[in-house]
Amino acid sequence: MEITNPPLETLENLTFDEIKVGDGATLSRTIRREDIQLFAAVSGDLNPSHLDELYARDLPGGEITAHGMLTGAIISALLGNQFPGPGTTYVRQDLRFLHPVHMGDTLCVRLTCTERIAATRQLVIACQVSNQDDVAIAEGEAVVTAPEVKTRRPRSALPEVTLTDRQRRYDALLARSAGSPAIRVAVAYPCDAESLRGALQAWREGLIVPVLIGPAARIHAVADTLGESLDGLEIVDAGFSAEAAEKAVALARTGKVAALMKGSLHTDELMSQVVHKVSGIRTARRISHVFVADVPRYPRPLLITDAAINIQPELADMVDIVQNAIDVAHAIDIPNPRVALLSAVETVNPRIPSTLTAAALCKMAERGQIKGGILDGPLAFDNAVSPFAARTKGIVSDVAGHADILVVPDLESGNMLAKQLEYLAGGLLTGVVVGAAVPIVLTSRADRADARSASCAVVKRLVARRLAAATL
Repeated sequence: MEITNPPLETLENLTFDEIKVGDGATLSRTIRREDIQLFAAVSGDLNPSHLDELYARDLPGGEITAHGMLTGAIISALLGNQFPGPGTTYVRQDLRFLHPVHMGDTLCVRLTCTERIAATRQLVIACQVSNQDDVAIAEGEAVVTAPEVKTRRPRSALPEVTLTDRQRRYDALLARSAGSPAIRVAVAYPCDAESLRGALQAWREGLIVPVLIGPAARIHAVADTLGESLDGLEIVDAGFSAEAAEKAVALARTGKVAALMKGSLHTDELMSQVVHKVSGIRTARRISHVFVADVPRYPRPLLITDAAINIQPELADMVDIVQNAIDVAHAIDIPNPRVALLSAVETVNPRIPSTLTAAALCKMAERGQIKGGILDGPLAFDNAVSPFAARTKGIVSDVAGHADILVVPDLESGNMLAKQLEYLAGGLLTGVVVGAAVPIVLTSRADRADARSASCAVVKRLVARRLAAATL
């Protein structure tokens, strides 16, 4: 008798009397990064050879490996679930580890009964583990007490586990921004710890060359508090926040920097200089803000607009807001983004203005007034991001359930949505302003340094795309 990858909707055991010498079972399991991380979290084994890619590069294999006992846990799973199954009690497990396991390896566990001990109703079971290339990973022997009573049980419901690997997502964003030179960025009023730390972190990551604008003595004092050196960086002295914003915008207007970055000043102070009719850097395009969110439970980057600049945009404003977001999506390698125009419902209702705006924007996209994306709306939030919700409501759409961009009807709803994704869903949010002569890193004053640095990675991509377009 041989059991191969049995279904786990129900668990049915084999009693001692049912198992003969030579009977066995097999189970295949592909090892994911999440498996290794979860095993480390449960076991407390934080050996960097399993978790730290930089550390593992210097080891013989050159990449992180799975814990040896993760292989042992898969053996235990087959023993406990199917062979013999529910009611089995471990007596002893001997294992010899023969070859490392890497992410992506598919392990095949083979169990074979080699001895029956009637006096104690114990089974001796040979254990062999190999990978997809038939390389032996581990071998050994388990001794278990087999169940006496036949049991068939429904599978127990397990709690859902979501890994919020913020550092991993941050590293992936930086990797997508590699390959182009650091851009020169005017940082307006970096006078608190996180705003200065974010600019310096982006500098160390090779994303930007910061020009720090604000009270020089205060900036140096913040750097001293952080234990950071400002050697080699340009500091433009400005006595107060409004002056810092004015000088930062002047550098952008004269082409001396490729982007701006908000420090610890209020958004209104910076943006009032950006949109100034005489000394600002406005273009014919409406200026808008785009959050780029990496949310653990969503399978792709999610752009949200506008949640920071336009309070109650009209239809003409929404055209530019959507086009700006599509341009950001193109810059981060989403070539034909799916744009969901959000409302409270998925049908046009004259009493809900956002549904009328959504319908008009879809028609404008059909006529070529908005380019580079696929629009659909109105869509409620659940229909935009959940294929199940879209199917349940009978929505047939290329966008519904798979949105890349969420266009909100007003600043209030967008800001609340973005902050919920960040603080309740564990999302890593970057914030950029587009539509001006240069892109602007615009994050909340409460944001951590890595969110500010990650925003610089997005802005760097925008600048690289603009320069590439200019050379065509």
